[in-house]
Amino acid sequence: MTEFFNIPKIVYEGKDSKNPFAFKHYNADEIVAGKPMKEQLKFAMSWWHTLGGDGTDMFGAGTADKSFGGKTGMEIARNKVLAGFELMHKLGISYFCFHDKDLVPEGDSLQEFQQNLDEIVPFIKEQMAKDSIRCLWGTANLFNHPRYMHGAGTACNADVYCYAAAQIKKALDITMALGGNGYVFWGGREGYETLLNTDMAFELENMAYLMKIAVEYARGKGYTGDFYIEPKPKEPTKHQYDFDAATVLAFLQKYGLEKDFKLNIEANHATLSAHTFQHELHVARINGAFGSIDANQGDPLLGWDTDQFPTNVYDAALAMYEVLKNGGFTNGGLNFDAKPRRASHTYEDIFLSYIAGMDTFALGLKIADKMIRDGRIDAFRADRYASFREGMGAKIRAKTADLCTLSDYALSLGRVSEPSSGRQEYLESIVNDVMFGG
Repeated sequence: MTEFFNIPKIVYEGKDSKNPFAFKHYNADEIVAGKPMKEQLKFAMSWWHTLGGDGTDMFGAGTADKSFGGKTGMEIARNKVLAGFELMHKLGISYFCFHDKDLVPEGDSLQEFQQNLDEIVPFIKEQMAKDSIRCLWGTANLFNHPRYMHGAGTACNADVYCYAAAQIKKALDITMALGGNGYVFWGGREGYETLLNTDMAFELENMAYLMKIAVEYARGKGYTGDFYIEPKPKEPTKHQYDFDAATVLAFLQKYGLEKDFKLNIEANHATLSAHTFQHELHVARINGAFGSIDANQGDPLLGWDTDQFPTNVYDAALAMYEVLKNGGFTNGGLNFDAKPRRASHTYEDIFLSYIAGMDTFALGLKIADKMIRDGRIDAFRADRYASFREGMGAKIRAKTADLCTLSDYALSLGRVSEPSSGRQEYLESIVNDVMFGG
């Protein structure tokens, strides 16, 4: 069997190891918060960045060869399958995610594209069976091709809308054939550059309808997995309709889709929307819409989607705190929607990047578990609202007090008691104590 990566299987060696090709913190079978790490984290390989990303950016050509020795389009596609499963096997990753165009060349027609997909899917299934690797989620690329310059589900051309629908139908078929746990809608160009040429209400209605009929189609085929929407505020369009978690939730509620969809939260997209990663996860969680995670990080000094491998342990800990508070993942997981930097162009850099990301979230998981078991933050938060547990506060929570009752009570007080301190600095020091203390 051909090996594409001259790298041994990556194993856990512990925090004192200096071996760059070893895990320092990710120990797949270690029990954390009642489950093995591999079940708490559910790492997934991103097909697009890992097997397709060659370092091309808006200022320069690619720096990495991702043909994997193939000469024709379909030969390259088959070699990518073999390389991807080798990488997942050596890293101990049990899941992958894909766009339809990640898997095969698009060809000259929709018919040729679908024929190419029909050829590669059985080959992928063969490799999945060998290593018991599963599909976390699938999606359709509805943003790269020039036909989607004005959007897909929000296109101003009905033929383009129908082409997008055909891609979604086929991507759903593939996701189901591969046993995928989820299907993602990411509105790559679902937005606008100027409202002077945009009927926003018209576009949002069309986008909602496409999602509705996609759900109906998949459920009719017996699909039982999740549907996700991935929020992102901008890039490539100036304003994207799925701006952030709260905006997406409002959209779902308006169009009656809230029972069908959950959210796939990406750390870098949270940065672009001027929120923290934890904030977006928290909003999804408290609204019963948390689904899955694109695990990466952005650079707060840059205004675009850098898709870096996550190395910020503080952010990872607060993210995993939200995941554990949610009771963990169900159908979702941690997909590394991340790419090595353009100058990190070797196959070794792919492995080093994944090791860094997996170790970062393993540390984040352990810290989050310690924060919850420590209890000080949860206790402080609960005590902050103690006045709502008795008296008039309890009536407010029970929704038994009307406006006149509250007004009369306020008048009877004479003087309102001084609010307690928020103690932000103290709470942040607790996080540091949990992370770095004994």
